Amino acid sequence: MLGRSPGNCSTRTAENVWSAFVPPVRKLPPGYTIAYPNRDKPAAKATKLIVILLLLISVALMLIVTIGGWSKLQGLKPVNFVWCIVYVLIAIWIARWNRGLLPIAAALAILLLILAVIAGTGYSGTSWFDRSHAGFAPAQSMFGGSGLSPDTLGLVTLLIAPVQVLLIIFAMRGFSQGWNVEIEVPIDEARRRGAGRSAPPPPEPAPA
Repeated sequence: MLGRSPGNCSTRTAENVWSAFVPPVRKLPPGYTIAYPNRDKPAAKATKLIVILLLLISVALMLIVTIGGWSKLQGLKPVNFVWCIVYVLIAIWIARWNRGLLPIAAALAILLLILAVIAGTGYSGTSWFDRSHAGFAPAQSMFGGSGLSPDTLGLVTLLIAPVQVLLIIFAMRGFSQGWNVEIEVPIDEARRRGAGRSAPPPPEPAPA
């Protein structure tokens, strides 16, 4: 290693960076493009829509609990907002057929399921339902007014759990559908099917 010149080292390093971060260019036959046949299936489209809806429903439920029970949350306010942002970003990318985020969505859903069950049942302390008894002050909302009732907050917290169970199931179902499978098809066929990447029109034959 000490015998190499600085020029050789910099050249080798540049080659390694190029090969590590720049994907190889896929060469297609003339008149062909890439299509994703599994994305055209009704089951895949329905699964994608259900996963997106479950992510957005989860965000809505978390925001209801966060805003409606603002004064009684124990240090989880920033975490709740970050979780909502992450779920929205995942929903946006899954809408673009990003299959790789489905296991991440399922993993986050497992964590949120555990937290919802613990918070809803009061396993590690006082639950929202316990705060409906005498001796507990009512929750104040994020905007300073009166928050939601403890029973409502408890019900919404428990509703998060089955939504996460469904999210886990449909996220892993979508992952098994092979959204990333690619095939090479003629451009005209891809346009008829409404699939594939945008590609230039086939070249016109040269005049004789």
